[in-house]
Amino acid sequence: MATVVTEKLSRLFINVRQVPQLLAPLSPSTVSSSEVPKVFWKPYIHTGYRPVQQTWRYYFSTLFQQHNEAINVWTHLVAALILLLRFQQLSRRVDFGQDLHAQPLLIIIVASITYLTFSTLAHLLQAKSEFWHYSFFFMDYVGVAIYQYGSALGHYYYAIEPSWHEKIKGFYMPAAVLLAWLSCAGSCYAKYRYHQSARLLSRLCQELPSGLAYMLDISPVVHRIFTAPPSERADPALLYHKCQVLFFLIGAFFFSHPYPEKWFPGKCHFFGQSHQIFHVCLVLCTLAQIEAVVLDYESRRQIYSTLQGDLAHNFSALCLFTVTCSVLTAAYMARKVKNKLSFKEE
Repeated sequence: MATVVTEKLSRLFINVRQVPQLLAPLSPSTVSSSEVPKVFWKPYIHTGYRPVQQTWRYYFSTLFQQHNEAINVWTHLVAALILLLRFQQLSRRVDFGQDLHAQPLLIIIVASITYLTFSTLAHLLQAKSEFWHYSFFFMDYVGVAIYQYGSALGHYYYAIEPSWHEKIKGFYMPAAVLLAWLSCAGSCYAKYRYHQSARLLSRLCQELPSGLAYMLDISPVVHRIFTAPPSERADPALLYHKCQVLFFLIGAFFFSHPYPEKWFPGKCHFFGQSHQIFHVCLVLCTLAQIEAVVLDYESRRQIYSTLQGDLAHNFSALCLFTVTCSVLTAAYMARKVKNKLSFKEE
């Protein structure tokens, strides 16, 4: 009996000793920017890149390794999990299937989880190759477009004041669809056509539609903040709305400017990049936004049920239209990338 136990322990010890050898092929060290194609380069980030042309298993395994995308992956992954738990809690008291007025709330929650998930996958898997780099970020832009539409709908449906609704009801939702799609299309085109050498043109294509979309989408919230009577300024929903605006504006600054890595070149390869700060701010913005919309859904039913009537189904159809247009645009741009890379290889 002792001999059998000794043999089993010996085999277990041998298997444990083999673990590092089994994991070694999955864990090549990070490389410098000179060892990856230019499309992967980030301003002032000279190392921490993952090598290209590894197995898919390797890139999934980098979820638990240190590289220059690790923080970007985890910020949005954790936020997506938080929202999934929040959705589970809400589903216990909100009848998303039967309550017509709960459909916009469902859309903005699903849109938020979608963009966070797509962003997580993009930052985790884009290093596979040039083609997959483009394709995953095109998918990321689809998620952003869906989220923009969901935000516009949530603000228009629940947060808007009757006086502002009267002024913009004729064009707000169609414009929200158009700008969400333009944001996706502009970002895809900027990614495909320009790189760091054409920073101004890239920002014009990507940030102008997104900026216009945000100005439209947030207008019901801003109007409500500035017109709220003193008795309503302590409203918890309004406080959450103020937080989401603040976090978004801070995040937008870091999205557009490469600080602090520009101030500390060579010191922010893994931590402290502007895009990482942008991710954190955007997560805080989204979480505050969802809480604000939930509170508005629960406390303003008399207002929004009168303003919106039975239009929730129409807004759901517009959401599907936005998703379809954005997905087709991303697929078209991915095809152009494939043709471009094939031509380059020839």
